[in-house]
Amino acid sequence: MGSYEPDPPPTRRFRRGPAGPGPSGYAPPPEDDRYDGYVPSEHDRYDEYGRPVRRPRFDRPPPSGNDWYGAPPAGDRYGAPPAAARYGTPPARPFPPVRPFPPDRPFPPEGTAPEAGRRGRPARTGRPRRRILRRVARLLVVLAVVQALVVLSLRWVDPPTTAFMSANPDGAIQQSVPVEHVSRTFLAAVIAHEDAALPTRSGAFEWSDLWDRAQAHLAGEDDPSGSTIPQQVTKNLFLNQELSAFRKGVEALMSVEVAALIDDRRMLELYVNYAQFGPTLYGVCAASWYYFDVAPRDLSQAQAVRIVGLLPSPGHVQRAPGGGMDFEVDDGMGWLSRSHVLNAEARVPRHLDRLGTQPVEDIGITGSASDQEPSGDDCTTRPDEIAELIAAEGTG
Repeated sequence: MGSYEPDPPPTRRFRRGPAGPGPSGYAPPPEDDRYDGYVPSEHDRYDEYGRPVRRPRFDRPPPSGNDWYGAPPAGDRYGAPPAAARYGTPPARPFPPVRPFPPDRPFPPEGTAPEAGRRGRPARTGRPRRRILRRVARLLVVLAVVQALVVLSLRWVDPPTTAFMSANPDGAIQQSVPVEHVSRTFLAAVIAHEDAALPTRSGAFEWSDLWDRAQAHLAGEDDPSGSTIPQQVTKNLFLNQELSAFRKGVEALMSVEVAALIDDRRMLELYVNYAQFGPTLYGVCAASWYYFDVAPRDLSQAQAVRIVGLLPSPGHVQRAPGGGMDFEVDDGMGWLSRSHVLNAEARVPRHLDRLGTQPVEDIGITGSASDQEPSGDDCTTRPDEIAELIAAEGTG
């Protein structure tokens, strides 16, 4: 566009200029030398030859053929086609139309562009770390729910195997028996030897005892109290024999959930059916028939105490010829199992003489095993696997 001052009003265009020189210092040429019928005025400018120089006009459109400015684009200011062509083939354009940013979306930050999501919607923006944390949290919630359902099912279902049994490279022999068909003396010996506070404690353990055990472990000292029955059930069913602080911490946390969902009677039943009593023996049914050729309901106090003494170290003993326990094993560690049995024989009878079977009644198991009606799972006959093991060892 022009940068000169606009012309004076149109009426002055038809005035005759002065006879003298014009503003540029040159006298206007004679009237007959003027071209195009243009009449100069006193405001005109002249070039070095005395010819008037026309200034651009802004009060009228440019003459035809003016190529100073390109033709305006067809359509509105945003490049839309004219109304006559909106429903037909739009005219060809040398460049794509420039459209404004949608008013319902803010402009993206400088140097970035919105990412397209599914169905044309903008992709959700956010830090990838937050998305990962949300997914991990959801996964943990799902795992916690599944674990709670598995633990809750243990109130009625006897698992076919456990983590301890699956980890035994020599295999496992186990058969569940209802706790009502187990000798009350044996059950009382288990409580006295492993967890005397089971009938009176609320929860899996006392927090003060757990704190003392943690301090002793960090100091490299002996465990002052040992794991409770809920903790051992949790370890036997879900964990392994690792003695690390991490495993013990997981055991403590899981045992809280197990003790909250399973009552003491069922807890004791799971323990006596899945605790290890020999290199490949799990549960009182297999142990009573293997060592003493009797059903679990017929165990005497001496037999019950000796079997309970194997719980801290059950891997270094075998059946003696004709029945009983033999600690002369090939690995040379029989002394360890024997020492635990001797310790039980020195401690457990005193508890039985003082409390009898009252702790068993306190957790809801009343009557005697011999008074129970026979059933198909009462373990009153020797399991076939036990008979095969005794025959293979030649200790029948």
